Amino acid sequence: MAINYETDTISAIATPFGTGAIGIIRMSGNKSFEICEQIFSRKLESGKIMFGKISDEGKIIDEVIVLPFKAPKGYTGEDSVEIQCHGGINVIKKILSLTYKYGARPAEKGEFTKRAFLNGKIDLSEAEAVADLIHAKTMKFAQKSAENLSGKLSSKINELYGKLFELLSKITAAIDFPEDVEEPEYSYIEKELSEVISEIKRISAISKSSDILRQGVKIAIVGRPNVGKSSLFNVLLNFERAIVTDTAGTTRDAIREMIDIEGVPVTIIDTAGLREENQADNIEKIGMDFTKKCISEADGVLFLFDSSTGMTEDDEEIFKLTEGKPTLKIASKSDLTDKKYDNCISVSSLTGENTDKLKSEILSLICSDLDGETEFVTNERQQNSLNKALISCENALKTTKMKELQDLIFIDVKTALLELGEIKGEVVTDDILNNIFENFCIGK
Repeated sequence: MAINYETDTISAIATPFGTGAIGIIRMSGNKSFEICEQIFSRKLESGKIMFGKISDEGKIIDEVIVLPFKAPKGYTGEDSVEIQCHGGINVIKKILSLTYKYGARPAEKGEFTKRAFLNGKIDLSEAEAVADLIHAKTMKFAQKSAENLSGKLSSKINELYGKLFELLSKITAAIDFPEDVEEPEYSYIEKELSEVISEIKRISAISKSSDILRQGVKIAIVGRPNVGKSSLFNVLLNFERAIVTDTAGTTRDAIREMIDIEGVPVTIIDTAGLREENQADNIEKIGMDFTKKCISEADGVLFLFDSSTGMTEDDEEIFKLTEGKPTLKIASKSDLTDKKYDNCISVSSLTGENTDKLKSEILSLICSDLDGETEFVTNERQQNSLNKALISCENALKTTKMKELQDLIFIDVKTALLELGEIKGEVVTDDILNNIFENFCIGK
């Protein structure tokens, strides 16, 4: 049977696969009601929450709640049904298989949201916000993604699109009907383009903040053996993740954990201590190689030395490895000495001294450009389109200031308009759509 990706009725599990209190099977397509009524004990009424039984050839499978939606009321804009059953793996799988038995096919990744986009329920930037919301690593990014889902970014893009569309319409009218319509004043064109350019620059300026909130940063803790790397790692995580002993070389591998520092996902990496290779066994040597690799790949480094002994020659050699990387120099074990060091943060993993300050310093080190009140979050695709639109608008503005033919201005304004339309999904290819929704989970 040929698959029609736009009109087939699709079905999938919409909750995490595993044992839980509730499992949800979602269907969408014009046969959703028909399929559900063949396994459900009641006739469906759109918009009404219904309780009943799911059966297969007279055998009761489960007692469920069914939420039916007639087009265009549901999430996808099509006839759709959600079946809420008990969360046993076998129960969920059985009900899902029954939907396939009576005419549905398995949904692909993100196909429900893709249909919502194709049916005009959401635009493409809002669809991408769904994926961001699902994969958000911190609550701050989740909140920003929710704002995009509610149309914050979309509204701003629509505003800019509308300004350029009106400008293009006036230029087009003058070009097509020169005897009846006067060309818009160059001063008017310059004013409109300048306003659009200013807004695009404002949105684009926070692209680094968007990337940091979405992807996070990696911080490697490095130093000699037994300077307190694993202890600090555990304190930053607020639980005992790494083994801590008095024996040098305990950490043999790089251990990674993510923490949330003021809404930024920060991956902390505890590394093997660095020392002369003739003092280490083969396994520790491998761990030391991993440490050097972690330094090269990290966004920043926490370099530790023992404050009770001060910086040794070995410490100096290790510190040289961090050259070119944003680095915080940390005097550990400050509870063991009264010594003070310049350009260092004195930290005690035992007493917790300055550990909160250290977290703030990590943000200042790596995320100095991060806007605490980031208005929008954008992804790479949106940033590329904004950048292209900006270039086209700047070219149009340059042509306007030179009072060149408005036919030339028309070309650049139209190009900018197409780029903004691509953000909303008005101009989009199948390859772009497939790439976007491939990153969704099945059932969303």
